[in-house]
Amino acid sequence: MSPRHEIAPTGIPSAVAANVAAQIPTLMSDAILLRAPKVEDFPLYADVLCTSRGQYMGGPLSRDDAWWDFVQLASGWMLHGHGGWTIEDVDSGEALGFVILGLEPGDAQIELGFLVSTDNEGLGIAHEAAQMARAFAFETLQLSELASYIHKDNARSIALAERLGASRTVHEGDMLAYIHSSEAAQ
Repeated sequence: MSPRHEIAPTGIPSAVAANVAAQIPTLMSDAILLRAPKVEDFPLYADVLCTSRGQYMGGPLSRDDAWWDFVQLASGWMLHGHGGWTIEDVDSGEALGFVILGLEPGDAQIELGFLVSTDNEGLGIAHEAAQMARAFAFETLQLSELASYIHKDNARSIALAERLGASRTVHEGDMLAYIHSSEAAQ
């Protein structure tokens, strides 16, 4: 049985959570939907961060640490007016991954981050979700820059940042910063 915090609420708490989630912008293309994260999405998040796939995101993390990271993904909306979305397949309703406009201690800019499940790598899902989140940041939030902070050995994420047209700079240690400019994205 799942720990209590990993079980979706029912009754009035479920209605309160739905009301809060309804305040988070929903973005949609023909193929994917970016929507508010739900407790039910956490197992997918943990499947990435608690395994060797999480090595470039501070992991592999314990399940408890992955939970706190997931909570941060969701809570950014209340604290900063931007945060994480679950990437969902429009046709099946399946959760495919996550994209975030986040801000962590030490970040110089708001970060555009992305991760998808193993089964959804290489299909263009992260690219499309990142484009949608970036457009929201530039057009709706009126931000001029975002950064994707990427470990120097994370070839897939580096390739995606470059495909998005971000320019590479050194961040610190083993991390690179890929800067997304609103002017360059036009």
